[in-house]
Amino acid sequence: MAETTVEQVEVNGIKVPMIFEHDSRLPIVSMQLVFRQSGSIEDGALAGLAKVSASMLNEGTQKRGAVGFAEALDARAIHLSVHAGTETMVFEMGSLKEEFGEAVGLLEELLTAPNLSKEALQKVKTTMVGALSRKENDFDYVANRELRAMLFTDTPLASPASGTVESVKAMELKTVKAFVENHLQASRAIVVIGGDISKTDAEDAARRLLSTLPKGALESLGYYPASAAAQTELFKRKTEQAYVYFGAPFEMKVGDAEHYISRVAMFILGSGGFGSRMMEEVRVKRGLAYSAYCRANIARSNSYFFGYLQTKIASQKEAVETVREVIDTFIEKGATQEELDQAKRFLLGSEPLRVETLSQRLSRTFLEYYKGEGIGASARELAQIETLDLATLNAFIKKHKEIEKLTFSIVTEE
Repeated sequence: MAETTVEQVEVNGIKVPMIFEHDSRLPIVSMQLVFRQSGSIEDGALAGLAKVSASMLNEGTQKRGAVGFAEALDARAIHLSVHAGTETMVFEMGSLKEEFGEAVGLLEELLTAPNLSKEALQKVKTTMVGALSRKENDFDYVANRELRAMLFTDTPLASPASGTVESVKAMELKTVKAFVENHLQASRAIVVIGGDISKTDAEDAARRLLSTLPKGALESLGYYPASAAAQTELFKRKTEQAYVYFGAPFEMKVGDAEHYISRVAMFILGSGGFGSRMMEEVRVKRGLAYSAYCRANIARSNSYFFGYLQTKIASQKEAVETVREVIDTFIEKGATQEELDQAKRFLLGSEPLRVETLSQRLSRTFLEYYKGEGIGASARELAQIETLDLATLNAFIKKHKEIEKLTFSIVTEE
């Protein structure tokens, strides 16, 4: 198995990073074009703009239209899709080795002449408005959306990434075109490619695609800390269950030297499934919910502590009090040696499952590069986890009292 590496591809005076791994075990090639600072964090006044733009880019090309483009892909078993996250927009492509040249040609056609037509926009808007309307009855979605609005008030992260019915209806074609033109730029790009392909051929494919893009400029990505206001809001709906979502600040940024300790701490507290503190107290001992979960979300643009559970209306108050109690006790008393040993066994023992496929290895190296942690950061973290002692873990837990400043978003009965 070859090592996943980071190369540089020079196009029009710009050095674009290319993450590459040769893997000839299957005759397939996988490729991604990732555009930084191009996700929902760039929506501005129109929530959902990045998502709508990505959906428009899934509507084929000017020459072929949506149906013709889809037929061209299907005829050669090529997968090609576009999606927008919080910070990035990603073109994802996969094909058999023998069809890779044709796949690159179709992606080039999409990049140079996407089907940004009034008809395509109307189709996308109709689909998204319908989906958003249905989501109003998805109370997990509603509770999570309102939690983020409270945690990140007056920041780009407060708006729902999928937009609102009103914001999507208000979008005009010229706005979508401007978003695409301002974000699909070579300076923002990272190429991720691997499979049964040589490094030379991978570089040639990357240059071919990147040369179609304007040079542009990579803007700085803002950072938005979560609120410590510790609010609680109830959102009344016709429901027989209470949907309890909670969050708090988490004072850690990408690249923090203690990130490996946070992985262990959060596994013990609530991300480790059965056996975690939150699950043990909420489900096993008190029978308040089928599942209870919490973790730390650490990204380049934000970091926060987050969790959720679903419970009976009658148990809503007890569930909230239990969440507070579990977190307060964890901060005060820390973890036990047994919990640390169990976390180590899982995190170290499950590592082979996280890197067994080409896509997993490429994704891991991409994230290490994107977050500025350095290639091999994940392996180095595992070595640190292996030697982590209980005193160091509990000292870390004790100093992160900010996760006690909990904000609750609860969808409950009218």
